[in-house]
Order: sequence, then structure tokens, then C-alpha cells
Amino acid sequence: MRDFYGTTLANGFMLGSAQYPSPAILADAFKRSGASVATVSLRRESGQDRAGQDFWHLIRDLGVHILPNTAGCHSVKEAVTTAHMAREVFDTKWIKLEVIGEEDTLQPDVFGLVEAARILSEDGFQVFPYTTEDLVVADRLLHAGCEVLMPWGAPIGSGLGLNNIFGLRAMRAHFPDVPLVIDAGLGLPSQAARAMELGFDAVLLNTAVAKAGDPAAMAEAFATAIRAGQLAAIADPMEPRDMAAPSTPVIGKAFLE
Repeated sequence: MRDFYGTTLANGFMLGSAQYPSPAILADAFKRSGASVATVSLRRESGQDRAGQDFWHLIRDLGVHILPNTAGCHSVKEAVTTAHMAREVFDTKWIKLEVIGEEDTLQPDVFGLVEAARILSEDGFQVFPYTTEDLVVADRLLHAGCEVLMPWGAPIGSGLGLNNIFGLRAMRAHFPDVPLVIDAGLGLPSQAARAMELGFDAVLLNTAVAKAGDPAAMAEAFATAIRAGQLAAIADPMEPRDMAAPSTPVIGKAFLE
């Protein structure tokens, strides 16, 4: 497993903590998933008032790494402020950086993202940027101080899977030594397996588990798929081909005249 800012994770499953029917179901989903990272959203008003402490305690009791995020931020100033509040509340340098630029798709504002990443990296944060599969933007984020990239699979909460296989494969090939995490858009375990088969190091998802009829069962299904995809990538899969190739040798075959 690749290091994420010097931390080696037990597996490549990062699971969100929002939208579950109840705290008990959330805890059960994490238990059955074995996820190594929990992402948490910090509302500014909650951080200021120290509200929601029961929720923070529940998350910490999961015994996983905590990755706060700046979900819902639409400007550099808002994202940077939220990141500072998250660092104070959760006592971690990790921050999943979101700067949303478009309301319908929740596509990141990549210009604001690079600027916010630079500011936070210079301030000692270890930034996990939610970005697109654009190679130029990815390169700018690395130069801004990021050591991890998190391209989207599809718009947040859509469940569409991996919309741009070509772009994601190109990103993996272009940055072979950078930890890459598919973030957002996954709806089915098979899509997570596909991401890992492409050589990605982890997947981050929330809605696909939290909104399933049985979140705990779905969390376990994703965990199994992620492990299968990772093993397949390590096993060096065969190259696809256009023409059939017999799997049984023809030598020794009986021919009738």
C-alpha cells in the first residue's frame, strides 16, 4: 500500500460519514467495511460553537484515520478558513480540499483549488485535493505542495461510476509515483473494483453506502470489491485482444478424414 504523507493505510477504502440513517448504522457500516479512513465535514458554525461533539466522539471511536474536508466551500477564503477550523477541532494536518465551482455538477473550481492548496501547503497542511482528471491541473497541484491527488470518477453523489476511463488511465500513467484516489461518483462495488484495476491506490465514497437499503452490507461489498481490484492490478492482468485465441492447445487433437 502506498504512503499518504508518510502514513501507510491498511487498505484503500476511504468512507464518508454523512447521510446515514442513524449513528448506529454508520458505526456498523464502518465496522463491516474495515475502511481505513473516515472523511468528515465540518460546518463552520459547528466548529465555532463546538456543537456536534457526540458525533466527533463517535467518529474518533471508529479507530480510523480522520480526513476532514471543506465540503460546500465555493471560494479560496472559505476553504482555507474551514481547513483551519478543522485542524483545530480534529488535531490533524490532513485536509480534503474542495473548492466547488459549478452547482449542477459540483465540479471543482480548479483555479481556486490550486490557490487554496498552495496557501494550505505553505501553512503545514497535508492536502488531499478533490480535482478533475486534467493533467495540467494535477501538475499545478503537485507544484503547489500536494503529494496526493483525488480525481473524480463522476459528479459527487451521482453513482455514475468512472466517466472518463481514458483520462483516468492517462493520469495514472503520467504520475506513476503519486498516490491517486478516486473521489466521488461511484455507485456500485464493481466500479470501485475497476478503479483499483486501473492502478489507483484508493477510493473515497459516501453516498453509495449511506443511501443503500442496507448500508452496512453495501460497505462490506465495496470493501470486497476494492480488495479484488487491488489484487487484480498486482496480478498483472492479460492484455485484451480483438481476435479469439483458443485456451486449449490443438496439438494432439484427433482429426477425422
